[in-house]
Amino acid sequence: MTRIVPYTGAEKESLLASLDRHRDAVLWKLDGLDDDALRRPMTPSGTNLLSLVKHLAAVEYGWFCTTFGRATEPLWFAPEDDMTVLPEESAADLVAFYGRARVAADRVIDELGLDDVGTSWNGNTVSLRWVLIHMIEDTARHAGHMDIVRELLDGATGDHPRP
Repeated sequence: MTRIVPYTGAEKESLLASLDRHRDAVLWKLDGLDDDALRRPMTPSGTNLLSLVKHLAAVEYGWFCTTFGRATEPLWFAPEDDMTVLPEESAADLVAFYGRARVAADRVIDELGLDDVGTSWNGNTVSLRWVLIHMIEDTARHAGHMDIVRELLDGATGDHPRP
């Protein structure tokens, strides 16, 4: 079932619901594809579905955990390589990585208030509210990229499964 942002929900609840809608769309874009399709570069820059999942996992850890001084799992790649999928990185491993990043991020969201602040990777002081908005934007942007890549692969379109 597709998540719906509450029409009259509290701010934090609504922001998280919006982020979760896009997170779920990211995972849905992978459904039914084999490893070759998930890795197939569909743009001149080499973008593929798994590279976007790997990137989104890394930025969930970065923006939510690192920004607010929370532990993250050790990354096995340099930050600038978060869009490169190595042959030894399985689809299952990268999807699980994204799942763990989501859980860690959700823990931070649950523990902090929207006005609590942290320090971003570039030294800016940012509130949890700002990070949630930024991650909604970033996840939606990349889910849109995934829409296009998926359509090019097999013609599937939409942001969620249709009944």
